[in-house]
Amino acid sequence: MELSDEQIGELERDLIALRRDLEEQLAATTHSSRPVDLDEPIGRVSRMDAIQQQKMASAARQSSALRLKHIAAALVAIHDGEYGYCRACEESIGYRRLKARPETALCLSCQSASETRPRR
Repeated sequence: MELSDEQIGELERDLIALRRDLEEQLAATTHSSRPVDLDEPIGRVSRMDAIQQQKMASAARQSSALRLKHIAAALVAIHDGEYGYCRACEESIGYRRLKARPETALCLSCQSASETRPRR
């Protein structure tokens, strides 16, 4: 079922708000993803904890940056009239799926298939 103009407008607003939130999150976490200073006079356990925290923050930032790329692609697709269609099978993506993850480029079937394929 194709999306209505009203649904597309709502999803575009969702994408813009999500982009703003992720950009703010990235700006706020810049410090926590910096490498740990090994010369800092802290204990070994504290240093290990700091390194683990830095790695987790860095991974979260990478995930947010990737999601921002997907959001940008979804906004381009809206303006090109291609939003809401699966990039793999070209079937329409359901509104409920897009409402939950508006930047998604795959329908649920294609997403599931891509996750179950063995990686090389």
